[in-house]
Amino acid sequence: MSFSIAGKTAIVTGGANGVGLAIGRHFADAGANVMFADMDEKRLAEELGEQADDSNIRFFAGDLREKLTIANLLSATLDAFDQVDILINGARQVITSDPLDTDDDSVRILLNQNLMPALRLSQAVAKRMIKQAGDDEEGPAGSIINLSSIAARRTHPDLMAYSVSTAALDQMTRSLAVALAPNRIRVNSIALGSVMSASLQSTLKENRDFRNDIEKHTPLARIAAPNELTETAQFLASDAAGFITGQILTIDGGRTLLDPVAAPAH
Repeated sequence: MSFSIAGKTAIVTGGANGVGLAIGRHFADAGANVMFADMDEKRLAEELGEQADDSNIRFFAGDLREKLTIANLLSATLDAFDQVDILINGARQVITSDPLDTDDDSVRILLNQNLMPALRLSQAVAKRMIKQAGDDEEGPAGSIINLSSIAARRTHPDLMAYSVSTAALDQMTRSLAVALAPNRIRVNSIALGSVMSASLQSTLKENRDFRNDIEKHTPLARIAAPNELTETAQFLASDAAGFITGQILTIDGGRTLLDPVAAPAH
């Protein structure tokens, strides 16, 4: 069975840069219709403006922490492509903080940023997938893929809020996988190690030693490029992964094979 996603429609959040942008472009090149969603309208227009509207690519700008924005995103996708078959929850934010600071609100902020939009959008998209399937009791109805992090399993005090939010995302993946299995909707997660996202690039500019620290604690001794994750996402989205659900697939260059507590898990 091939990894074909041709003719399917995907929503990709966090689609203005980094991993989300790379996955969306790869999906479009593979013949899927892709709605790129992000808060950064300017970046979306810069990256996708020339390709949108007259091809299989569209983009949507909005704050997915707002319930109305989620409804508008789904509506815009259906207006453009009539269906939705794949959801990539790729929007993530990283905040460093002091876990002993009683005034720090980073856990609430990142649960609201990294978990709740993914949950609400997954619920909305799943309802649409179920409606599309109708009375058809055979074949796949849809695939939801969450982009998580190995921080969910690592202990780095400065990244406590990020670790909590990604651990919650992994548990959401498992729970939705069980809940949606009777409707033939698969839900999986990709737990990322260090990937050269926009946020990591910014961090590396501010801290030159951080790259060396990451590479030292990664057996493959490098940071991944965003396009190294795209075919894994395509596999999980395709019918070839039709018996895979509720799984957390790790892509980290071997980082989780080592166990130093202080090793960065960005």
